[in-house]
Amino acid sequence: MISIVSGLPRSGTSMMMSMLEAGRIPLLVDNCRKADASNPKGYYEFKRVKGLREGDAAWMPEARGKAVKIITALLYYLPHDYTYRIVIMRRTMSEILASQKKMLLIEGKCPDTVSDDELNRLYEKHLLQIKNWITNQPNIKYIEVNYNRCLVAPNTELQRLDEFFDKQLDVEEMISVIEPDLYRQRK
Repeated sequence: MISIVSGLPRSGTSMMMSMLEAGRIPLLVDNCRKADASNPKGYYEFKRVKGLREGDAAWMPEARGKAVKIITALLYYLPHDYTYRIVIMRRTMSEILASQKKMLLIEGKCPDTVSDDELNRLYEKHLLQIKNWITNQPNIKYIEVNYNRCLVAPNTELQRLDEFFDKQLDVEEMISVIEPDLYRQRK
């Protein structure tokens, strides 16, 4: 079984990777992308996942028994000969959009090429398509975890997650790594 943390960019996937690590789940990360002002605790990424679209799955055996972060747009390219447990992070969409804009500004890029309303519509449509696709995959089970609730009521969200992980998580340790001070784009 390969555990995957997924979601839209800026939806809390790095926080979830940090929590799973604290909860005693090994991670597949390469630390190529260093911590910065947008993610002070790091990105918890494994660069080779970006090659899934082109068919690079040679690294998949290394992911067995571990958690790896893969954005939702790449889930369609997962090889069918593995079983997956996917945690999809959900966050208030206006906060995702604000966080993405802030990150683009920090990187010196123009964030206003598409309106928030249009991005909201496109992202919600994408997430619905992903959920419909996952539902039809016999080798995948998934759970949605709400980023916002993790910050205000982590016990409830993480007990659900612990059930999903067959009661193998250290929930108290997971709660201890949540840093509300990093919740900067509140709406």
